[in-house]
Amino acid sequence: MGRTVLAVAVAVLMLTAGCQGFVGGTADSRSSTGSGGGISPSTPAPAASPATPAESTTPHAPLTTTRNVRAAHTVGPAAPDSYRRLYRHTIDSVVKIKVVRTTGGIATGSGFVYDAQGRIVTNRHVVRRAETVMVRFRNGEWAIGEVIGTDVYTDLAVIDVDGRPSFATPLPITNGSVRPGEPVVALGSPFGLEGTITHGIVSGVNRSMPTNLGFTIPDTIQTDAPINPGNSGGPLLSLNGTVVGVNRATRGDNVGFAISADVLRRVVPALVERGSFHHPYLGVRTETVTPIIAAANGLSETRGAIVTELLPNSPASGIVRPAATEYTDAGRAIPVGGDIVVRIDGRTIQTRQELARYLLLHTRPGESVSLTVLRNGRRHKLTVQLARRPEYSDG
Repeated sequence: MGRTVLAVAVAVLMLTAGCQGFVGGTADSRSSTGSGGGISPSTPAPAASPATPAESTTPHAPLTTTRNVRAAHTVGPAAPDSYRRLYRHTIDSVVKIKVVRTTGGIATGSGFVYDAQGRIVTNRHVVRRAETVMVRFRNGEWAIGEVIGTDVYTDLAVIDVDGRPSFATPLPITNGSVRPGEPVVALGSPFGLEGTITHGIVSGVNRSMPTNLGFTIPDTIQTDAPINPGNSGGPLLSLNGTVVGVNRATRGDNVGFAISADVLRRVVPALVERGSFHHPYLGVRTETVTPIIAAANGLSETRGAIVTELLPNSPASGIVRPAATEYTDAGRAIPVGGDIVVRIDGRTIQTRQELARYLLLHTRPGESVSLTVLRNGRRHKLTVQLARRPEYSDG
């Protein structure tokens, strides 16, 4: 109750101060191309041991009759009534977030109710350096929130709030997968416009989303559903009303990105339980093998992830061999002679994205992984014990 009263007071103060007009008032950052490329950054980030799944909740029933919530594999354009039904069914669980930063600025973003305890999932960059977090529900009611967990490497955060309205029930998280071509909708508050719905399709999956912190986020969903400043942290939904991703950024017209539900299910329970997530660390930078790289290394197949660099304190040091760099006549750098990862724990690796995704979703610090690499044209099996990814601090 105390948080809600304080929230209303802060909201009134903000309106009377005319804070809507300041420059850069939204939390979304349009992702710049980072240099992190591969598996781990060259600079360290926060972490915490993966936890058991969160307690079961009583979320919205999905807009299908199946008991196991899976992404709806819908073919063809959706009827307008499908969007109307979806909006009515889910919008009460979507919130607007306003943050007063310790630096004095104000940021806005979106979020959604995650569990029966009223916790809100959003992006870390929305609540970064937060001094006061205010959450506005669909009926106009404000509540003060407390950030209880963040993870820089996936840009996820969890907010705890007092006084959640009873109509704001948890949105179900898909336990399936989405495929390119499936219709999706984005809900949130772009440019502060609350209760906005936009629609599009899944344009691609398992993307590596660059960040302006110098590393990439694996297993992200690409969509052409409009995602604008203020949408960050809101849900990307399938047409059966389940969360398939957490909207994060846009990179130009018709190219938006959302953190996948698989990553959400992996990371958020640890943020709820312990406040952070411990990422596994192989300690290598990789690049997807292209026809040019394959030719330079005498490969008969264009697949795998070539190791281009061993990062500081790498557990792979002395086990995995990085490539040297050679240059073409045009001055283009080509990695040559390094190990090329083609399998991990028996799973085929076609790209560096697949390697990063596997490490995040299927391994933990302290576990050992089996790598099959091509070295000088021959296959070798290597075993590496994963470390914990170094901490990264951007304030």
